[in-house]
Amino acid sequence: MRDFAFPGRSAVYATRAMCATSHPLATMAAIEQLKSGGNALDAAIAATAVMCVVEPAMTGIGGDCFAIIAKPGTRPVAFNASGRAPKAATPEWYAKQGIKSIGMQTPHAVTVPGAIDGWATLLKDYGTRSFADVLARAIEYAEGGFIVAPRVAWDWSKVVEKLSVHPGARQHLLPGGRAPKLGERVKFPELGKTLRAIAAKGRDAFYTGEIAADMVAELKEIGGLHTMEDFGSQSASYVEPIKVPYRGADLYELPPNNQGIVALIMLRVLDRLGSLGSDPLSWERYHVMMEAGRYAYQLRDTYVADPEMAKVPVEHMLSDAMIDEIVSRIDRKKRSDIGPLPKPAGTDTIYMTVVDGNGMAVSFINSVFSAFGSGIVTRKTGIVLQNRGQGFVLDPKHLNCIAPGKRPMHTLVPAMAYKNDQPWLSFGVMGANFQPMGHAYVMTNMLDYGMDPQAALDHPRAFFEGDEIKVETSMPKSVLDGLTAAGHKAVYTEAPWGGGQIVEMDRANGVLIGASDPRKDGMAAGY
Repeated sequence: MRDFAFPGRSAVYATRAMCATSHPLATMAAIEQLKSGGNALDAAIAATAVMCVVEPAMTGIGGDCFAIIAKPGTRPVAFNASGRAPKAATPEWYAKQGIKSIGMQTPHAVTVPGAIDGWATLLKDYGTRSFADVLARAIEYAEGGFIVAPRVAWDWSKVVEKLSVHPGARQHLLPGGRAPKLGERVKFPELGKTLRAIAAKGRDAFYTGEIAADMVAELKEIGGLHTMEDFGSQSASYVEPIKVPYRGADLYELPPNNQGIVALIMLRVLDRLGSLGSDPLSWERYHVMMEAGRYAYQLRDTYVADPEMAKVPVEHMLSDAMIDEIVSRIDRKKRSDIGPLPKPAGTDTIYMTVVDGNGMAVSFINSVFSAFGSGIVTRKTGIVLQNRGQGFVLDPKHLNCIAPGKRPMHTLVPAMAYKNDQPWLSFGVMGANFQPMGHAYVMTNMLDYGMDPQAALDHPRAFFEGDEIKVETSMPKSVLDGLTAAGHKAVYTEAPWGGGQIVEMDRANGVLIGASDPRKDGMAAGY
């Protein structure tokens, strides 16, 4: 239990249903769906659609989504709605153009948006409501306006220069030539019209009609390779989740092209290393987690790609031999120099989770990757287009090299943890590359240190960028000093690491426990 003498928030307790999102309006939209007879999937899409309007830097209908769905007594179902590269995108074409890497604000960073196709598929297979039902609140906020929340205002203010480049971004996202301020009302009328078309005509309104033609025209104007066929052929897929045990729980993640395997590698390494120490705020604990993470991310960058177009060695990455090799290289007292690991023989985001009265749990994530994605916004339809193409490399020898219709290595990772073969935690932690590290923090905070879901999200975080370990300003200086003495380049960072939401299913007491990360504007609510 938290110390009530200090600032903070309590976890939310309820018995029937629970939702946690990064924005209060989204949480309320989910609760409305649940109270009016909708299920967890209906609520998840409704909440996400609202966030595509009121948190425009973090997500949008021009992005991708992933989900894990769990019901009592069943294995979780994993869902991949990541977009694909244009069919004309070949490494040879980029080489002829002299392009060595994919720039964020170029049309080549824009993969076909997968979110709307994903929403449509999930609503058909698991939902009970229509697009018109679940998009109603998002349309209301787009057309009638919404008030800019504190974290939304902060994120918006950081990318004015980026948004000044493309005419559509200036038109829709810099009213009066500046970022909206905290407390101002903002409207997105063109986006509202687009959402209305999707509500009326479904998936095809986005991928085969005037909306798709507008996106293609906007991208072609600045040198994109996209065609109407690329948009029309976009399709999501169900995939088999992958898991590892950790301290009495099983963590489920999506397989590649998703980076969820990084969290599983980390947990296998941490489990093999044993105790992380008695103090969750010790430098030793963070050092060990950084070391495990550095090796796990090296494996990601070497192997994670679209399994439809590359042989991704998942078993090798999670094998006892690989975990033993990583553990043997970790020194609990000093930073290691990472060398090549054995080869096999032969990104910004919103996350939300909801659990309904029938026990269906939905772990859902939707994103345009970087803040406002590529910074390319369609002038007629108001769609912010993602920059997921930056997840590709252009080296033809690399597993993750761009190719026609290929999906990039993807940072979006919803998670689901089970105990005793029943759903226990539906959770996720936002923040591009940070997300698997965030999953490791949640699991270790709760299973190693006994924190409740809210405390697990509140706890200070560190993560590496390049050669530096960037530590949140809430971290005691003793941790920074200890990491520095161990050979890390540890520095404080202005921006917090990600955000997150959790719903814990306490089956012994018949209670749902919700938590929402204080690093965002959101909240958990239940009844």
